[in-house]
Amino acid sequence: MPSRIVSATEFKAKCLALLDEIGHTGGTITVTKRGRPMATVGPVRKRLSPSTEGLWAGKVRFPEKLLAADTTDLWEVSSRK
Repeated sequence: MPSRIVSATEFKAKCLALLDEIGHTGGTITVTKRGRPMATVGPVRKRLSPSTEGLWAGKVRFPEKLLAADTTDLWEVSSRK
């Protein structure tokens, strides 16, 4: 995984090509301004496991009786005074 250092001017002029390079090689690019490092651009890390968002969507059903039940008498609210 190669690492490159480019000036902000060069990065601005070649941004899309440099991003393609990162995508293919997996390396990083350090962008400098007046010789000082300002940013590091690198590939996105791949997820280790798939997202669980929406996993149960459309698979779980709650009985209408359960959703309409009044459970307010089961809860106590305490407040500090």
